Amino acid sequence: MSHIKHSIACGLALLIQFTAVTAYAGKPAAAPAGDPVAGKEKSFLCQGCHGDDGISFEPLIPKLAGQYGHYIEKEVRNYQSGARSHPIMNAMAGTVNSDVDLADIGAYFEKQIKMKGNGSAGNPIGEDIFLHGDTAKQRIACVGCHGVKGKGVSPTTSMFPVLGGQQKEYIRGQLINFRNGSRTNSPGGIMNLMTKALTDAEIEALAQYISVQ
Repeated sequence: MSHIKHSIACGLALLIQFTAVTAYAGKPAAAPAGDPVAGKEKSFLCQGCHGDDGISFEPLIPKLAGQYGHYIEKEVRNYQSGARSHPIMNAMAGTVNSDVDLADIGAYFEKQIKMKGNGSAGNPIGEDIFLHGDTAKQRIACVGCHGVKGKGVSPTTSMFPVLGGQQKEYIRGQLINFRNGSRTNSPGGIMNLMTKALTDAEIEALAQYISVQ
């Protein structure tokens, strides 16, 4: 009986956390939509690493194709403020001088054909974590925020990025960073909570499942 009560308590705690975070992140972004045509030229420096169509070929550099523009804007601002740290990206973010330029860059990558994996078989452990979570370990199913096959939910929940088809090595690295606390810029710290009980094997399984979608 105590086990059942614990599971119910964990489930309620997760529901409260999930509701609070989605209420915060689900608000439509206040910034106006950018101009993808102007963004193509303005994103020239970005294209050097992320690809001219947002498809990077370096495993540790994320794909941006089809990513929500407002999410890209958020991450660049986080690099500018120091809320997120990377030796190259902090410097590159500093070259974006206006909100209009940033919105245009985000819009350009969002308009590209959405990133996709190679369509090979995913990982059953990763699929189970992604689709069902684990209330006993205080983990919400990833699909609730990131959408079916990680393709996103809608632009009004753009604080939760598109993940399906992202570079496996990049996903693995970010999950580890959230788990060890070296990255803390998710809404309400939700990703730190979701990853704290993930094992290395589970992170590998999740990265594999997400990357092939």
